Amino acid sequence: MAEINPPVVAAFDLDGTLTEGGSVFPWLRYVAGTRAVVRAALPLLVPLTVGAIRSGRWADSAKERLFNALLAGRDLGELTVTSRAFALEHLEHEGRAPILERLEWHRRQGHDIVIVSASPQIYVDVITEALHATGGLGTRLAIDPRAKLTGSYLGRNCRGTEKMHRLSEWIEQRDYPVEPVVYAYGNSRGDRRLLSGATFPFDAGKLGWLGSLRKYPRLKPEQATSESTAG
Repeated sequence: MAEINPPVVAAFDLDGTLTEGGSVFPWLRYVAGTRAVVRAALPLLVPLTVGAIRSGRWADSAKERLFNALLAGRDLGELTVTSRAFALEHLEHEGRAPILERLEWHRRQGHDIVIVSASPQIYVDVITEALHATGGLGTRLAIDPRAKLTGSYLGRNCRGTEKMHRLSEWIEQRDYPVEPVVYAYGNSRGDRRLLSGATFPFDAGKLGWLGSLRKYPRLKPEQATSESTAG
């Protein structure tokens, strides 16, 4: 029997990896206005700051409380249209060329590409489509029977262990004939579990040895389109 070449899956974080910085606050300002975001964020300043530093449940809870303050009751259809416009603008202006080139390299090789992000699914889907990725996994938002957002998550914030859990589910649903080879690219502590489960993990951040992924190989700009990074 002929040996089956294993499929290849390339998983990319979004914020700080495929794009510069974070996207959640810019998105919230885009859909709700800067003044509303400031009013909602001020009472949550401490948990948001602690969440940014420590990650974990602090980050999950603070982010959900912010969503509740700004998104509860919003119409899903209207938010979908607005979020699409935001995502395309954000990708155009904040996309990181070397990492986007690496994604394109995977696509040219025929690999399956998955964006795995803590950002809301409502615009992760748009960026997935724009980059011709195979799949996109983001934080899902709960919707009530009237097609209005509740302000809560549907499931868990797609960060940390949830990233690896969602990716594993996605791979299982693909029903590959053999276990795939997995590349993973991230930039922050929220990506550590994702990278730890990959065959070839890469730190695509800018902090180098100062970053939380410093134990992983760096994806250097000049390597973005080179197959040598697999070694």
